Amino acid sequence: VQLQASGGGLVQAGGSLRLSCAASGRTFSSYAMGWFRQAPGKEREFVAAISWSGGSTYYADSVKGRFTISRDNAKNTVYLQMNSLKPEDTAVYYCAAALLMGATYDYWGQGAQVTVSS
Repeated sequence: VQLQASGGGLVQAGGSLRLSCAASGRTFSSYAMGWFRQAPGKEREFVAAISWSGGSTYYADSVKGRFTISRDNAKNTVYLQMNSLKPEDTAVYYCAAALLMGATYDYWGQGAQVTVSS
């Protein structure tokens, strides 16, 4: 599976962005998908995950209620809608694929920069 993230950019605090992650390959619908982020000088951290069917979602406490992960298996795409953005959300965001929820993420996209100005 090859992953390509897009949709990053510069936004003011309180604004919104939607990240997309397009996947190649026919088996996209078999994978659980996740979003992670890494801020400068910090370790990569989990943001959100969604099961292969979209029926289960999980969020980091720091984004719960503000971010929404979704997927469209017909389009081989997973999304991360980010609302009420804060400067501390500034990071490079990565999408990743795993065969099972909670398993190791085996495939990673190249990352999309999100910058939130105060």
